[in-house]
Amino acid sequence: RLTLRPFQADDVDPLFAILSDRKAMRYWGPHETRSETERLVAGTMNASADVSCDFVIERDGQVIGKAGMWERPEIGFFVAPEHQRQGIATEALNAVIRHLFQTYHLGRLTADVDPRNTPSIMLLKNLGFVETGRAKASIQILGEWCDSVYLALHRA
Repeated sequence: RLTLRPFQADDVDPLFAILSDRKAMRYWGPHETRSETERLVAGTMNASADVSCDFVIERDGQVIGKAGMWERPEIGFFVAPEHQRQGIATEALNAVIRHLFQTYHLGRLTADVDPRNTPSIMLLKNLGFVETGRAKASIQILGEWCDSVYLALHRA
């Protein structure tokens, strides 16, 4: 039901619709301008395959999110709010994790999640990630200092 594919230049508008949504991006930091999303898409398209492997998530031909590894070995993901709680992130991450472990010589994958983002933490734990630490005031989003929960999934 999903397609995972590399980023393309024409993904800017559908991704900006998600990335500019303050509710959807509460724990990532929303994009204020379309040019921020243009830079993200261009950066992802031009990133070295040695350190980055990020995919757009499509459902029925519509861009609904992203999942992958921006900087080795950290993964990240988001799904548009209207597509959340339907198993989409789990389905996408299962495929991405399998691909990353098959493609890269990684001993583990990591994730950095805001501790208030309980659905993402639970999703990662259900995929086998375990908590490895926490940090206070690790990132500033919309003028607010946010904490981090660090998780890791070791190669099976």
